[in-house]
Amino acid sequence: MNPAKDEIVSGYSRVRRELDAWLAGATAEDLRRRSNGTKWTNEELLFHMVFGYMVVRALLPLVRLVSRLPAPAGRAFAAVLNAGTRPFDVVNYWGSRAAATVFNHRRMARKLGKTIESLSRQLDRETPGSLSRSMPFPDRWDPFFRPVMSLNDVYAYPTQHFDFHAKQLSLPPA
Repeated sequence: MNPAKDEIVSGYSRVRRELDAWLAGATAEDLRRRSNGTKWTNEELLFHMVFGYMVVRALLPLVRLVSRLPAPAGRAFAAVLNAGTRPFDVVNYWGSRAAATVFNHRRMARKLGKTIESLSRQLDRETPGSLSRSMPFPDRWDPFFRPVMSLNDVYAYPTQHFDFHAKQLSLPPA
């Protein structure tokens, strides 16, 4: 993977435009309609896509911390998380459903904008050395989590996640 900082930020900007376009063009009925291949409505799935960026804000300090621990500790941590994949999936599903009632179509674009602005500022301050810090990840939790991910990978992750789920929306293209 390993995209450059400017490629990551460019992806963030594109995602903001796409979300704004979907939200501007969607009717209330469009947002309530079931998405393709998930149990979420389009509005719930859009929030889940935004949530991918919110999660990264929590993952960044975790990677910084775990990357400083002895390798066996990081592997054990990832193994424990992988063992909890089923409960994670339940929380991930119901959490996105519930959170979409708060960060609904009227609020999610602003939340994404603030989150991306924060991520972009943090990314700008990263050095090549800090971006190469890595830790074992619970690769059963998400199709884009790999067994070991660097900080650079984590910054790039939410756009991959967003693009993957964008194909599942039953909305007109952004």
